[in-house]
Amino acid sequence: MSPTSLRPAVFLDRDGTLNVPVVRDGKPYPPATLAEFRLFDDAAAACRCLNDAGYTLVIATNQPDVGRGTQTRATVETMHGELMRLIPEISWIEVCYDPGRGEISRRRKPEPGMLLDAADKLGLDLTRSWMIGDRWRDIDCGQRAGVRTVLIDLGYQEALQAVPDHIVRSLGEAATIVLAQGRP
Repeated sequence: MSPTSLRPAVFLDRDGTLNVPVVRDGKPYPPATLAEFRLFDDAAAACRCLNDAGYTLVIATNQPDVGRGTQTRATVETMHGELMRLIPEISWIEVCYDPGRGEISRRRKPEPGMLLDAADKLGLDLTRSWMIGDRWRDIDCGQRAGVRTVLIDLGYQEALQAVPDHIVRSLGEAATIVLAQGRP
């Protein structure tokens, strides 16, 4: 594929970016059941605006509870089916089930493998792309893949490892920045 035919993307973390995380003791966790899976109020509209502007929307999500055996893959896939139903503008979902024990997978954030794999599969231009997430792993992943980054600061009790390009309070604010600064 020629460089001029590559499309820009917005890579989105799932939990804490599109859907409301379960927060315990200042730390975020993914929903354990479909009943707990709830989108942020601005998620669908923000994704629609990004898609309408010409961005390919790709979810890049670590789901280590499957690898640990505390959640089933079927439950995660059911949540992803619901996510695709609620936000049909999403083009692709990359999932890493590696729990992070021992050797770290090249696909487990903060490693950039999910973004690199999606770029290869979908013909994406990383130099014109963005990563939006709510945790340090998302920001590090985006920077390692060579994309611009936006942190959605939900007040977690964890330190950033790298400085994001932008810090906002919601996906809607993140979409506004991407649209203002990175038109495809």
